[in-house]
Amino acid sequence: MGRRAPWFEDDQFWKMYERAMFPQQRIDAAREQAGQLVARLGLKPGQAVLDLCCGPGRFSLELARRGYRVTGVDRTRSYLAEARRAARREKLEVEFVQEDMRRFMRPRAFDAVINVFPSFGYFRRQSDDLRVCRNVHRSMQPGGRFLIETLGKEGLARRYQCRDWQEVGGELVLHEVVPVDGWSALEQRRILVRKGRTYEFRLWMRLYSAAELRGLLERAGFRSVRMYGGYDGSPYDSEARRLVVVGRK
Repeated sequence: MGRRAPWFEDDQFWKMYERAMFPQQRIDAAREQAGQLVARLGLKPGQAVLDLCCGPGRFSLELARRGYRVTGVDRTRSYLAEARRAARREKLEVEFVQEDMRRFMRPRAFDAVINVFPSFGYFRRQSDDLRVCRNVHRSMQPGGRFLIETLGKEGLARRYQCRDWQEVGGELVLHEVVPVDGWSALEQRRILVRKGRTYEFRLWMRLYSAAELRGLLERAGFRSVRMYGGYDGSPYDSEARRLVVVGRK
């Protein structure tokens, strides 16, 4: 047998879990959150934004509605097809590109880059995470900002729960999470029950503390790296449920 592809290249996983990851409530929330992103990034009207790992385009579309020039990059074909259909329905001009985040790079093409809804840390080699950040740095105009939203190691350790489940649109989603290697990563087991059939996937994700992610961005060339507990600029403290890091080129 040939070598099995990494989980993040499993198109079946992304397609089957789309409803669980992007329910209508989360899509609707992007309207308010996009305004908060604009504030964190200091965007001016008409500037160019890269949505790296854009998924079905919830932020790409919302930023385009606000007049920004948007490029959305993702490796999942079905997500991009859905995003393009949505853009055509609204007559929005958004460029969607199918590409691995480790390879995409356009010198000085963007005023801001976002990578949100934990899409960072998929790769077994930390050097790949650094490669992503360096490519983003090269792709940005001087003075531009790079925003990453992820699950901070500190917050996860504080509210750790080994198993949980939820019902989404009549489907049952079970999630088992095990921290490994001194909380440097999570091994996840996800089970989806749909129409009487059970599907199981195993995932892996690298974890970063705020200080570790700041250090990674600084190694990639970013300066004035700031950390928040949300898009709204709230502090990254004991109450924060998300880690948002913004670095400036």
